[in-house]
Amino acid sequence: MADMDPTGGLWNWAAASSLPADRVHGALAGALERTVGPLEAKTGVLCDVYHVGGDFPTVIDVYLAPESIAEATAASAVAVRLGVEIILPDDSLDPGGFVLAAPDGSLTEVLLDEVETDAGPERRLRRDRPAA
Repeated sequence: MADMDPTGGLWNWAAASSLPADRVHGALAGALERTVGPLEAKTGVLCDVYHVGGDFPTVIDVYLAPESIAEATAASAVAVRLGVEIILPDDSLDPGGFVLAAPDGSLTEVLLDEVETDAGPERRLRRDRPAA
């Protein structure tokens, strides 16, 4: 499962609901115990939120994320605060491999199909087979 982010401060998640940016920023700020703002803000943690199609329509890009907090732990805490499932890339070589952070705080490996669109990546759970 994904643990520490190898890119040093860049997280790319998606939520299974259409969420406003201010709600995502608030949940992330609470989970990280840091100020979070949009890309144009001069805060420590920057967060871009935009919407696409698919099973996870809210894309959450977190910049300058603290390296002292495991990405999966942060995603789990945000999923609990928002009450929605959040996906994040896992650490496998499978491009369809993701970790699903559930609203109850649990983390599960899942497989997704991803299609790049003009609006951004659309991700859908693979229902034909479970993650290995």
